[in-house]
Amino acid sequence: MSDLQWSLLVIGAVVVGAVYLYNWLQERSFHRRMQQAFGAARDDVLLKGGVESALADGRLEPQLVPSGPEQAADERAVRAGRPADTDTVEGSDSVLDYVAAIEADAALPDPVIGELMSKIASCGKPVHIEGFDLQGGIWEDVVRGRGGRYGKLRVSLQLVNRAGVVNPAQLSAFCDAVRGCADRGAAVAACPDALAALKNARELDAFCADVDVAVGVNLVAAEGASFPGARIRAAAEAAGFKLEPDGMFHYRDEQRQSLFTLDNHEPAPFLPESIKGLTTRGVTLLLDVPRVAKGAEVLDLMLKTAHELAGALDGRLVDDNRAALSEAGIGRIREQVRSIHARMDLRGIPAGSPRALRLFS
Repeated sequence: MSDLQWSLLVIGAVVVGAVYLYNWLQERSFHRRMQQAFGAARDDVLLKGGVESALADGRLEPQLVPSGPEQAADERAVRAGRPADTDTVEGSDSVLDYVAAIEADAALPDPVIGELMSKIASCGKPVHIEGFDLQGGIWEDVVRGRGGRYGKLRVSLQLVNRAGVVNPAQLSAFCDAVRGCADRGAAVAACPDALAALKNARELDAFCADVDVAVGVNLVAAEGASFPGARIRAAAEAAGFKLEPDGMFHYRDEQRQSLFTLDNHEPAPFLPESIKGLTTRGVTLLLDVPRVAKGAEVLDLMLKTAHELAGALDGRLVDDNRAALSEAGIGRIREQVRSIHARMDLRGIPAGSPRALRLFS
């Protein structure tokens, strides 16, 4: 090689090395800033004062007495920015998702997309990918084996659900996977500000913790008696419930949305193969407030159904202090449900909507 060729080779190597060093320093700075901003433990925001003080465990009783079973309502939901592109992607939600974009001059290879799908699936949160079909000119859900046709991708990570809030390491891994896909596919990646997304997530999480409550009504057997499982099943099915694989009876509407459930007051679940031999001292009807539209109407329907079951099983409706339900207590709970739904409407998360169902899952 000539001296000129050697000089060009050395210069090229230096430039490539400088680019890699710059990217490494930027990534290191990003991780350090996220750890500094969000390294501290999260403080849960609980309802306080008056009626709300009885709801700290996420459960509303008709006489405002906390009750079990405990609700798994630790950390909730999130608002995150989307890329500043005007393309609309069906399936992603700027309130719930962190949405990254990938854009290439040609179709991305299928192996590259497949690797991206595998990596983001391990982030620990629900994920979704939509691709822009260059041939059809439409956005669609990306399916393995159909690569070689998508020139753009929108990659969504749900930041919060009832399992908890996404942590900085998970979000960083998601962004790394997106950028890696872009690098291997000769494309450009755009990831929104992660720090802003995490901050907004914590703010919305605090709101959702306030409204994530359930209304429970207990049906108990007479002193010294118990309900046979076969009799519970017959009465529940006659009232409109159906036993489902999660070990509970569900009362569903015409759209198959679960309105409220009937669960064993004792630890054992209701299972088809064992319910005939089961006995229990009581059952609980439960209304998951943020997951049901028209909550006050559904509450009245649940109470009506509870009275029907009490008659069929010769049981009594009580709160967790085994005190009979009062109309005054029921009225207070009805107003509280209306208040929660009104707050959710103002926040843009109507109770029972697809957004609420994703968020409170």
